[in-house]
Amino acid sequence: MAREKYRFNTPAGRVFDVVNVVLLSLLGIVALLPFVYVTAGSFATESELATRSFFVWPETFSLRAYESILTSPAFLRAMVTTILVTAVGTVIQLLLTASMAYPLSKANLPGRRVMLSLIVFTMVFSGGMIPTFLMVKDLGLLDTYWALILPMAINPFSLIIIKNFFQQLPNELEESAKIDGANELQTLWSVILPLSKPVLATFALFYAVGIWNDFMSPLLYLNDNSMWTLQMFLRQVTVATDLSIVEADPSQLPPAQGIKFAVIVVATLPILLFYPFLQKHFAKGMLIGSVKG
Repeated sequence: MAREKYRFNTPAGRVFDVVNVVLLSLLGIVALLPFVYVTAGSFATESELATRSFFVWPETFSLRAYESILTSPAFLRAMVTTILVTAVGTVIQLLLTASMAYPLSKANLPGRRVMLSLIVFTMVFSGGMIPTFLMVKDLGLLDTYWALILPMAINPFSLIIIKNFFQQLPNELEESAKIDGANELQTLWSVILPLSKPVLATFALFYAVGIWNDFMSPLLYLNDNSMWTLQMFLRQVTVATDLSIVEADPSQLPPAQGIKFAVIVVATLPILLFYPFLQKHFAKGMLIGSVKG
């Protein structure tokens, strides 16, 4: 430890730190600029969007884009749908993943190696879009919100990390629960899951972001536009030549570009606000479950 501290206090080490800070700061600015531009554009006026190709601060603030989308029945319907599907889907996916990871964490489970091999196989090979669509169709899930949740209910990578986390918990905890008369489900619910908050919070974020940003599943499985999610609404707005999808008064509509920017900001903001609540668990959950298998 002393040798490492001395090494990084040398002139070369200080130069290395400065170069790292500068490069990472530049990369952070480059990554942030597109979102800053989109946010600024959502508050800009029609003339400014038409005359300025790039800016990070509008000359005149306008809320017409946000007034249009926040009073649009189609947008509000898509927002409520996305929030409900994300919340329900995240809970279901976490419960299914944890329920499968718990028995697989037991070394004496019959057929454990075969099941783990099959799980790893699905990380490399998948059925593809068409077989998945045919399966969803045959199960009668078309034009239902279950088609957005169940096909990706268990992620193999998440399953393996959570399984590894369960394996590292002391066996004495489960033994004491069984002595008190708890069965396997009670042990999982009352002992294992409360101790697994870091890893569960981490993958809750992964699952939530995946469902929130998914537009391919609604595109494939939902034919009724009244069931569209926010990402599907965003897709239609960004590729549309007119703004009839917004279902607002055409005489009151702001420029098309302003509405596109405003929808992007509103669609991104909930995840940005959700992340800080799970940030303290994020790094810990990823590292704990990936140390050993």
